[in-house]
Amino acid sequence: MERRTLGRTGRQVGVVGLGAWQLGGADWGRTETSDALGTLHAAVESGVSFIDTADEYGDGRSERIIGAFLRSLERTGVPAPTVATKMGRRVAQTPENYNAANFRAWVDRSRRNLGTERLDLVQLHCPPTPVYADDAVFDALDALVEDGSVAAYGVSVRTCEEALTALLRPNLATIQLVLNTFRLKPLERVLPAAARAGVGVIARVPLASGLLSGKYTAATVFGAGDHRTYNRRGEFFDAGETFSGVEYGTGLAAVERLRALVPDGVPLARFALRWILDQEGVGVVIPGARDAAQARANSAAAAMPPLDRDTLAAVREVYDALIRPQVHHRW
Repeated sequence: MERRTLGRTGRQVGVVGLGAWQLGGADWGRTETSDALGTLHAAVESGVSFIDTADEYGDGRSERIIGAFLRSLERTGVPAPTVATKMGRRVAQTPENYNAANFRAWVDRSRRNLGTERLDLVQLHCPPTPVYADDAVFDALDALVEDGSVAAYGVSVRTCEEALTALLRPNLATIQLVLNTFRLKPLERVLPAAARAGVGVIARVPLASGLLSGKYTAATVFGAGDHRTYNRRGEFFDAGETFSGVEYGTGLAAVERLRALVPDGVPLARFALRWILDQEGVGVVIPGARDAAQARANSAAAAMPPLDRDTLAAVREVYDALIRPQVHHRW
């Protein structure tokens, strides 16, 4: 798999990583531990060398499963992937909760869950907007790097403006944001600014909560505990994390337009992931997977040839016609 340097972490990672929300959290339906471990093994065997999790996913369950997986790799001698975690969503979302004492507690808990002395990368997990402009927040993060608790830190953001504010921080290593064929706004200012700053870009929600897999229809029913049922309008967390904020029917219509652009024999999900990899400045994309087959299928996007200019232009036309009016002004 192609590898790229992930910003100021200095780490070389495979361009397709693995998002571990599904492996620990219940917001996609429960995944059994054995299936989660099988997914992790399949991903690494397919060339994945970057895994993204969070202390919130299953209240630490995702981290603990990854920790068990890392210990199993030690016994086999297989090189461990870079593991990024996120912190901050387990408390009330007020700026005051983003402080040095909480950071220390959260980092120590994640270190225990993952079974490591030092976290490879810790990210603020979509905190309240004022946090990105708070000098004390970034002083506290710098202190965690200085004392060896974390190797590097980054931020996960909701909006492009939050990203641009965070990019002013001299020690920021990475920025994580929603980027897919339904979310093109980061291409305008954020990705160029990140490239100039030497900050790595982690692309999340790459398949728009599965819409860009092309497997869903108007008749598809998601479970009551699935965020694609209970958070379509942002009832519990930011609406942009569910179907990228796109109304479900509009998303289905856009998917049908995109199908015509996909080469014969190529799954739509692979095409959608390849589109992200073709955007200048992207370090790694982190599709989720609930089983080994999905993990292997996602990894295959790295071997697909880059899309040509006409195809890239046609994707933008679909966005401009159907998606832009719903999302471009919001995030």
